[in-house]
Amino acid sequence: MSLTAEKQMEHLGASRGCADHDHDIVHELSERLDALWRYDQKIANADGHKELQRFWREMKRQDQENIKQLKQLLGDEIRNDCF
Repeated sequence: MSLTAEKQMEHLGASRGCADHDHDIVHELSERLDALWRYDQKIANADGHKELQRFWREMKRQDQENIKQLKQLLGDEIRNDCF
């Protein structure tokens, strides 16, 4: 890496808003929430394909559980002043 590139990047990440593991929780929660709102459309798109609809419904259920867990973990981090 050139000296100029090193200089441009030397302060990246210096002002973190949270720890890496907290950022991971927030990022994954966002990803799962984005996926969740698409499932109903995927189910509708699979009209007439029962097995595919079953698959999308199961994915939706799993993501709802994952979201619930991620919210709990995030709340724990906030309550423990780790965020």
